[in-house]
Amino acid sequence: MRPARNWHFPATHAVATLLACGMTLLAAAQVMAATANADSTVHSDRITGFQPVMEDSASRLSAVEATAEDPLQAFTQPPATAKPGVWWHWMGCNVSKQGITRDLEAFQAAGISGATIFGMADVCTPWAGDIPNSPNDGLLAFTDPWWQLVRHAAAEGKRLGLDIGVHNCPGYTASGGAWITPELSMQEVCTASILVDRGVRFTGTVPRPQVDPRAVMAFPVINKETGLTEKPMIEGRKTFYRDIALLAMPADGVVGKEQVINLTRKMDSEGRLDWSPPAGKWVIYRIGHTTLGSMTQPNQWEVRGLECDKMSAAATEFHIRHVLTAMRRNLGDLVGTGLQHVLFDSYEAGTPSWTPKMAEEFAARRNYDLTPYLATFAGRVIGSDQETKRFQRDFSRTIADLYRDCYFATVSRLLKAANLRFVCEPYGGPWWQCEEVTPYVDRVMTEFWNGPSYQGSGTGGMMQAGGGKLHNILEAEAFTGSPEQSQWTETPAGLKPAGDGAFCAGINRLVFHSATHQPWDDRYRPGNSMGQWGTHIGRLQTWWEPGKAWIAYLQRCQALLQWGAAAPEEFSVTSGLAVHGIHRHADNADVFFVSNPTSSKGVARCVFPVAKRQPERWDPVTGATRDLMDNESAGGRISLPLEFAPAQSYFVVFRRNVGERPATERANFPRVAPLLELAGAWQVSFDPQWGGPDNPVTFDKLDDWTHRAEIGIKYFSGTAVYRKAFDATPTKIPNPKSQNSILNSPLQLDLGTVRHLARVRLNGRDLGVAWCAPWSAAIPAGLLKDKDNQLEIEVTNVWANRLIGDEQEPADCEWQPRATGGACLKQFPDWFVKNQARPSKGRFCFTPWNYFTKISPLVASGLLGPVRVMQEDWRHRSP
Repeated sequence: MRPARNWHFPATHAVATLLACGMTLLAAAQVMAATANADSTVHSDRITGFQPVMEDSASRLSAVEATAEDPLQAFTQPPATAKPGVWWHWMGCNVSKQGITRDLEAFQAAGISGATIFGMADVCTPWAGDIPNSPNDGLLAFTDPWWQLVRHAAAEGKRLGLDIGVHNCPGYTASGGAWITPELSMQEVCTASILVDRGVRFTGTVPRPQVDPRAVMAFPVINKETGLTEKPMIEGRKTFYRDIALLAMPADGVVGKEQVINLTRKMDSEGRLDWSPPAGKWVIYRIGHTTLGSMTQPNQWEVRGLECDKMSAAATEFHIRHVLTAMRRNLGDLVGTGLQHVLFDSYEAGTPSWTPKMAEEFAARRNYDLTPYLATFAGRVIGSDQETKRFQRDFSRTIADLYRDCYFATVSRLLKAANLRFVCEPYGGPWWQCEEVTPYVDRVMTEFWNGPSYQGSGTGGMMQAGGGKLHNILEAEAFTGSPEQSQWTETPAGLKPAGDGAFCAGINRLVFHSATHQPWDDRYRPGNSMGQWGTHIGRLQTWWEPGKAWIAYLQRCQALLQWGAAAPEEFSVTSGLAVHGIHRHADNADVFFVSNPTSSKGVARCVFPVAKRQPERWDPVTGATRDLMDNESAGGRISLPLEFAPAQSYFVVFRRNVGERPATERANFPRVAPLLELAGAWQVSFDPQWGGPDNPVTFDKLDDWTHRAEIGIKYFSGTAVYRKAFDATPTKIPNPKSQNSILNSPLQLDLGTVRHLARVRLNGRDLGVAWCAPWSAAIPAGLLKDKDNQLEIEVTNVWANRLIGDEQEPADCEWQPRATGGACLKQFPDWFVKNQARPSKGRFCFTPWNYFTKISPLVASGLLGPVRVMQEDWRHRSP
């Protein structure tokens, strides 16, 4: 997760991320090779023979990642690994046992497999922000009282069969905390110099290098004392310093390596030197290191600390053991059973330039002494430009090696010994090779963001992560939302194109960002949030219940995308829509995920590299399967037309030999024709507890709620129930002589335009949830009656309109505007803390972050139709 860090990143970041996690398999190898070799000067001189020992880790994963041999079984009964997970952000001190239990029970009931806990600041603004006067003031992440709440979560997760994990440090970047001293932190080379008169003896003190006392880190923080957003002052950058070398050399020009004089042993601990330079103009460089000052964030100010030195096995081990000791002290035998994984988010802690053992590690790995080249840190050229660049490449390569061997290997070893899975987004770090570090990781993650810039597809595949270990499951931090895209306006239909694009790029398990922990009474809705960041996914979302249909879709997709193995042969499109897809293969079947990335409907004629097998269409939205009979086979390939609604996707499966079932139909997709439009009045019931009218309202025609004059409808958020009775008599349906055959033929209910989800019930039968195109529900044969059909449609919209409606009312909270847009609470109001009635009686919602004003545009909502009964005709040939 990278909200406060990457809110300004270009749109190409998401797709690049999908392909930059390691060496992709087979068809994607060339794509990944191009990515890995983009900077050949950095990645040259790679160590050969790198073979990490991962047998035990691989065997641990084999049982976890196993999927059904039969793809149909995987599709109809998705395994646990096919269920999505969530990142579960605990915001500051706002954590409660009751909320933990309610959250986890809701996750389990929705088909979510587990949750990863983050100990965050009160709010992300995008930096760490503080909201005083919390009902639970004083709770600090990664202290024993906080770990006791983690224990409760682990116990509840074990009871519910959920996979609970925790980020390895406060905040989400990267690995450190208040327990890391400057000596154990990431280090920076610093230099100072003095000119020495030619041939004149120098007796005195060589000045110690001085550095800017502010941290060297990618992003600023909020200064708690001043409220300013700035890089923090780091005391260790004033007080901590260690010498590396004292070097003398000619003052000007390119310097030969043999001209560099090492005076390190001639200087005492106070920096005093007695030395007579040779003839000429000379300069003396005092070269040392100090803490980089990079700090964990965005966490509570009281618990933030320095990032540990990731090129030091000792410093990394100190950090991990500190966290594991606190875990064991508070969780006991729930470590490894209730709490099952530890996460390392994407790396953005900065690029260090030193570690205490750098000189000896460099000599061992590069086979020469780096000392003469240390003056390159002061901008000098040693030997020649070419020789200096070679050293810089070698130095960068050594940093990459040390991250691999001291950071990843140490974390892997310690977590494995604790029976905890190592989950990581292993990219973004200083020059390391993803394919070299991922063998140490049990579950490899990438990420993608919500929004139109991130929809579509890449050409990725599964992870082949070195050492012969295949990461069949590639997870993704999914739908991370920037504030312009995620303002309590997100819907499953809006998220679907980005998710489908991720599937096409090789991701096969989504982990939602974010399901913020809801610690308070459920009447406070939408409840807590991460601040300006979304996507808002959790039990207090308006569409949480009907949105379970979306989660079922993801389960079916992920089950098939984890089934078998990634295959290099892709299908091709010869005409029509430019659909995207990905191929999975096993001896008994070929499975293709095909996706329309556009907002247009259309037909694509696709050619699949499969011979003599019957194509089938498996719809992960409904779970329905059907043979595709209209196809042509020639030259070892099968060609067939596929029809798509906007942003629609499904699987084309080849698992049976041709001829096993007689061809009874020719069309792959039906033509649909309207039989009956349900025009006229509807009775609509809104929830009065959320401002809706007390009694049902008559809509003379279907209309957008925001167009209504009634304030309780215009600003309503939640679920409204549409009811209508209708007849399907011969006078209502064309061709009355064929009345009975029509009512018993394949029919569907077309809802037209829906904002945003709709559960359909006809004559008491639940026909499911329409949450994406084609916005229809199948009507089972015989269900439609000739008279007195009872139709009930539950329509759910998003929170935005109710939040905007609240802004029409007097304020009863104080807000602090943020420079990046929106506002956060200045403090929790007393009426909230004391559980009193709120002063502003016309307000319904409570959340610590406000995206809206009273003039913010409303979001179109409701059932807009037209609603029609449609007849399916399968007797034609597809176009």
